[in-house]
Amino acid sequence: MMDLRKLSEHLQEQPADQKELEARIIGMLRTIYDPEIPVNIYDLGLIYKLDVNAAGEVQVRMTLTAPNCPVAQDFPDIVQNKIWLVDGVSDVTVELVWEPPWGRENMSEAARLQLGMM
Repeated sequence: MMDLRKLSEHLQEQPADQKELEARIIGMLRTIYDPEIPVNIYDLGLIYKLDVNAAGEVQVRMTLTAPNCPVAQDFPDIVQNKIWLVDGVSDVTVELVWEPPWGRENMSEAARLQLGMM
């Protein structure tokens, strides 16, 4: 389950330029939408882990809403290609994981509001 507080604490521990790069990456992730739910993948809670080091190397652990999602094989490449577009990124690794399974509790408050779930 994604914990936005832990992600926020992680951001605070990074140097300023690393924080800026991570913020730009999050901005890019927010331009990628789930093909079945009209919410971006970041606020939907599909990004379980985002690590950015000082060299601009990015590691992403992500999931999908369901293993039988029609884009399951292609979506990690889509995410990786979008992150490559962010200035300052030197390497990108995207890992698709199924544990823990995605659930509505992973969604941000904004996503729940957008879907009328609050």
